[in-house]
Amino acid sequence: MGIFDAIILGIVEGLSEFLPISSTGHLILASALLKLPQTDAHKVFEVVIQLGAMLAVVEVYRKQLFARPELLKKLCWAFLPTGTIGFLLYKLVKSFFQPSLVSYMLIAGGVAFIVIELWMKDRPATTHTLDEVSYRQAFIIGLVQCISMVPGVSRSGATIIGGLVCGLDRKDAAEFSFLLALPTMFAATCYDIYKNHSVFHMGDWQNIAVGFVVSFIFGVIGIKALLKFVTSHTFIPFGIYRIAAGIIFLVFMF
Repeated sequence: MGIFDAIILGIVEGLSEFLPISSTGHLILASALLKLPQTDAHKVFEVVIQLGAMLAVVEVYRKQLFARPELLKKLCWAFLPTGTIGFLLYKLVKSFFQPSLVSYMLIAGGVAFIVIELWMKDRPATTHTLDEVSYRQAFIIGLVQCISMVPGVSRSGATIIGGLVCGLDRKDAAEFSFLLALPTMFAATCYDIYKNHSVFHMGDWQNIAVGFVVSFIFGVIGIKALLKFVTSHTFIPFGIYRIAAGIIFLVFMF
């Protein structure tokens, strides 16, 4: 991997981490297009640059994070299902990292978004602020997030759908998804580094640093862009994009 590859993957991670299109899936597909082998070191690189995107959440929400302790408790409660299942099924989850599976999951997630939006058409949101989110709703969103362990599903996509089904409006579903990324991504990154620390070589750190910074910058851009978009649009365009991207990759890559 060269610096150019690290920059491209950093951009992909930063933007796709918070858009409901699967950052892991797009990283796998981008790596395939760049002809980068999925070595253990490369997989760790992909996970570590997620920390850059995680810091983007801290940057955007730094004034709110510690001013709302009750919300932090709900985020921890929502993280519990994913944290438990991810720890117990770590090796199984890692075996799913295949480009073909990503393509199928992109399509399936796209269909899900369109169906959910059509279902919501005549069902107005019942929860309009993050402070109104109950512990029950938070836990259900966390359960739905578990599905995103399959590459291509999208962590943000799964949690946003979970939020919509639980009665959150689009903006709050997106914001809850962003904030839930903090414990989820931090735990996943730290555990991955612990499990794979032996595969790092001195040359990896330069690329990781570049990818990290680029991911942070484009993570901030991705968060602000999505919040602005959902104030006046549905998630259907993302559903259409996912289906189209999945089909294109299936046709031209396999």
